[in-house]
Amino acid sequence: MRHPFIVTRENTALAIIDVQERLAAIMKDKDQVVHNIKLLIQAARLFNIPILVTEQYPKGLGRTVPEITVEIPKITPIEKMTFSCCQADAFNKELEDLKVDQIILTGMETHICVLQTALDALQDGYRVQVVEDAVCSRTRDRWETGLRQMEKAGALITCTETVIFELLGKAGTEEFKTMLKALK
Repeated sequence: MRHPFIVTRENTALAIIDVQERLAAIMKDKDQVVHNIKLLIQAARLFNIPILVTEQYPKGLGRTVPEITVEIPKITPIEKMTFSCCQADAFNKELEDLKVDQIILTGMETHICVLQTALDALQDGYRVQVVEDAVCSRTRDRWETGLRQMEKAGALITCTETVIFELLGKAGTEEFKTMLKALK
């Protein structure tokens, strides 16, 4: 039996929250965050982990950035007006249909939509992992505030490589070789 903080391939979903054109354009850490989200997408595809994508008011903030949509062309983003994804009926329906108990959170902004999603997901009984190098805010202090609040509420703060190596579980496999190339 693995520790419940270790990400497993079973019962886990990856959520990519609001990585949209106009929002991303004002994020200082956009390139690093998008790069890390792409790594997590690759791992999710490798291990058949479902991916959910949201867009906050796309009419105003634009669509998901092309660097991400090219990696997941068959996934239709869930449009929302609520800051918390868990307050959007379509997001909740997809989560329920997936029958997962753990959510890996990535996206923008850490102290708003990611935070509120994490808090609501925790309240709904999900285990929540927030990938600190795959989330961002317009300023570092807001990013830190969001991470602190989520951690205090019970979310596990982790990083991209930790999630990937937990999903891998061991070295020497074809999956390990594939992900190792991507991480270099």
